[in-house]
Amino acid sequence: MAELATIARPYAEAVFRVAEAGELAAWSDFVEELAQVARLPEVLSIATSPKVSRDQVSELLLSAVKSPLAQQPEAKNLVRMLVDNHRLTLMPEIAVQFDELKNSREGAADALIVSAFPLEGAQLTDLVANLERKFHCKLKPTVEVDKSLIGGVRVTVGDEVLDTSVRARLASMQTALSA
Repeated sequence: MAELATIARPYAEAVFRVAEAGELAAWSDFVEELAQVARLPEVLSIATSPKVSRDQVSELLLSAVKSPLAQQPEAKNLVRMLVDNHRLTLMPEIAVQFDELKNSREGAADALIVSAFPLEGAQLTDLVANLERKFHCKLKPTVEVDKSLIGGVRVTVGDEVLDTSVRARLASMQTALSA
């Protein structure tokens, strides 16, 4: 996994520099959409087929992306470069790193909130506000439900994990009692 991240980094940084000069939000959407298309097994099968030319693969990718940026020369160059260098499988990792660069520029971070019960409305808003104070940045929350937590939440922001779930507390008590 680290190898993919290392290889994808220069591509993500280059695309980010191009995006900064233009419309960052539009480029973010384009990169994410291209990553979704590149993840499809059918697309990867076609891209690695010796019966399909690189130009055909590039055209297929660009036609599958709905973003208006797909017709800009910079976007076409990105797709052609990935196809010509057999780097299409890197596109999902490029999208992840591009999003991290965008979040860093905006002073934001993605937060995965896993809860034992659905979080909505004021409850979620209050939780996110408290987490933003704790992590000192604007958070973009994604909420998942995991009933095995019993109660509480587990929050992941970058490489930091804040686990206040009942399951984690029980595991902590078990460790303390058995030591």
